[in-house]
Amino acid sequence: MSMSVAVSRRQLETGRTSGFDVDKIRVEFPILRERVHGRPLVYLDNAATSQKPDAVIDATSNYYRHTNANIHRGVHLLSQRATEEYEAARGAVQAFLNASDPREIVFVRGATEAINLVAQSYGRTHVGRGDEVLITAMEHHSNIVPWQLLCEEKGAILRVAPINDAGELITSEFDKLLTPRVKIVAVSHVSNALGSINPVKEIVRKAHALKIPVLIDGAQAAPHLAVDVRDLDCDFYAFSSHKVYGPTGIGVLYGRAALLEAMPPYQGGGDMISSVTFEKTLYNKIPHKFEAGTPDIAGVIGLGAAIAWVGNLGIRAIGAHEHSLLAYATKVIGAIPGVRLIGTAREKAGVLSFLIEDIHPHDIGTILDQEGIAVRTGHHCAQPVMERFNIPATVRASFAAYNTLEEIDALARGIEKVREVLG
Repeated sequence: MSMSVAVSRRQLETGRTSGFDVDKIRVEFPILRERVHGRPLVYLDNAATSQKPDAVIDATSNYYRHTNANIHRGVHLLSQRATEEYEAARGAVQAFLNASDPREIVFVRGATEAINLVAQSYGRTHVGRGDEVLITAMEHHSNIVPWQLLCEEKGAILRVAPINDAGELITSEFDKLLTPRVKIVAVSHVSNALGSINPVKEIVRKAHALKIPVLIDGAQAAPHLAVDVRDLDCDFYAFSSHKVYGPTGIGVLYGRAALLEAMPPYQGGGDMISSVTFEKTLYNKIPHKFEAGTPDIAGVIGLGAAIAWVGNLGIRAIGAHEHSLLAYATKVIGAIPGVRLIGTAREKAGVLSFLIEDIHPHDIGTILDQEGIAVRTGHHCAQPVMERFNIPATVRASFAAYNTLEEIDALARGIEKVREVLG
């Protein structure tokens, strides 16, 4: 059977094991034993997706081997077991975010769907012609396009708060744009392209002073930072399972219960209803009102296992380890002749974006791949960020709990190889 996902908030933050043994952690990730082009894999593409520990792989496999049944509908034993494991994962997410009620946790396909849900359900009922939606210039496309669609439909205006040369939000400009015309603020907690950490708690405080709700895109924060939605006081928070060591195709929307209860359904179908006639449909209670159809049950159970795994280490211990990796990488990679770092905010999570002289990032990525090093190259679904820095793309190395200083040294050697071949 899958491992228990029961974990307290304190355990999630501080961990249940003593010390932080990277070598021991790496043993739990079978893919890290792979070889790429005959070389040991150096996986530095964690901002795109993290690798999965045995605990998560086993949890999803065990569901299909021992528990496979639909949830919330059957009286037979397998259905009851599946439902218990699914809802236990909801409880684990509640603890992970420190939400006050499991009803505030909605399972979706990812952070992208979570933002679309809020834009279409909350946004369509609260945003009208001439109203404004406020975002920042460092947003992922997933936190731009849904709001553009909403504004086009409603005749509203999308406002964008600028960033400075370090990749930090210019708070004075944000404050100028935060007016009573704004009906919702949507900001990233951590930039996927730059690693910049936004002052989201302060943003929420300012917005709430004007009675404006705030959605936080936490896709890049949840793997690295201790997220407390009650402390942040945000109205919505979104993150994806696959970036926090869980399966792909699963995500979470946290929403205040009162807001979710007042919002119309995002999709229609099974399990989101309490009764259906041809004349009228009555909707289910939250969160089920927003979970139409058969969900990715194995994925949700896998997410619960991932959160339990994070709880064993402690999210603060993971964050501290990644911070040391980032500091070392910034020093070592930044010192290589011809390297230009993109995104030098004072407050950053585990992302290092860079360029090498006039060499195109795709060529850099190709040569690094031949050395067994997996990095991300391109615009990272953040084209406005690239436009802000007047560049087409960057190379992005991003870190996780299982990465090591030796892997950063390997990246440095790989960059020297790039300069030798193409410089």
